[in-house]
Amino acid sequence: MKITVYTDPGHGWGAVKRQVLTDLGIANKVSTYSYQRGQSVYLEEDCDLSLLISALRTKGITPVFDERHTDKRSPIRSYDTYRATLA
Repeated sequence: MKITVYTDPGHGWGAVKRQVLTDLGIANKVSTYSYQRGQSVYLEEDCDLSLLISALRTKGITPVFDERHTDKRSPIRSYDTYRATLA
């Protein structure tokens, strides 16, 4: 499974579709340190991205990372805070 990882000078996030979290049964375990926009979730790199990787490996799925870096402040920081369900 391909995960795009976005980083700025201070932090990083792995982007996945919300349905992936639901399918893996971890949607309710993701912290509010992650962000969301539409059906995409940007998992913060320290805990939530590790949670995803662990869940994928448990299912026998190997993650493949596509890394994108900016030297500026990432726009991800202005996205909505993650919530397990959309209103």
